[in-house]
Amino acid sequence: MSKIRTPDQLNEMLHDAITWRKAELRDIKSLIQTSTFSSSKLNCLLRSGVALLYAHWEGFVKESGTAYLEFVSMQGLKYDELAPNFIALAMKARLNEAGQTNKAIIHNEIVKFFLLELSTKSHISYDNAISTESNLSSKVLENIIYILGLDYSHYRTKAELIDEKLLKNRNHIAHGKHLIIDKSEFMEIFEEIVKLMELFYNQISNAAITEAYKRQANF
Repeated sequence: MSKIRTPDQLNEMLHDAITWRKAELRDIKSLIQTSTFSSSKLNCLLRSGVALLYAHWEGFVKESGTAYLEFVSMQGLKYDELAPNFIALAMKARLNEAGQTNKAIIHNEIVKFFLLELSTKSHISYDNAISTESNLSSKVLENIIYILGLDYSHYRTKAELIDEKLLKNRNHIAHGKHLIIDKSEFMEIFEEIVKLMELFYNQISNAAITEAYKRQANF
């Protein structure tokens, strides 16, 4: 698979990723809307719908976020040309090591980097940089958003929906607990999560086009 180097390539990847996911979600939504099943069979379908909705939400966030980091990495920018969040990501391993040791040599290497190496070509390790922790809560999402340098404010009002209505129910289902899912509530969750997927898509696409990954003149 070729590397993602241009905004067009990134947008194509994002489009493909969200299109097949939304198509599958629409299929299960259609089954739920038109079903003439018994209440027990309908609830089984609703439980499956919640699990599938969460899977596509988590999968899209991880896949899209990783693709954006790959795109930024492929720009070949110097560290001092990057927005602060990407410098922090590039330095994460060294910063973590520094925080866990009293060795002066480790701390000296950090200082040396900021004094002497900011003008060198950056290296962003993107393969495992986006972690949903298999539990994409609003707090985990917030951390991912900040890693990517995006605006979290759009998601803040949806924290309860993400945590209580989607994630909590998904976890109950995944752990084999008996749970009755309200059909109208599922439809609400469905519509809101699809909108959040579309928002995430647009934020990443716009960030690439506007070069938001670059250091701003006033920073």
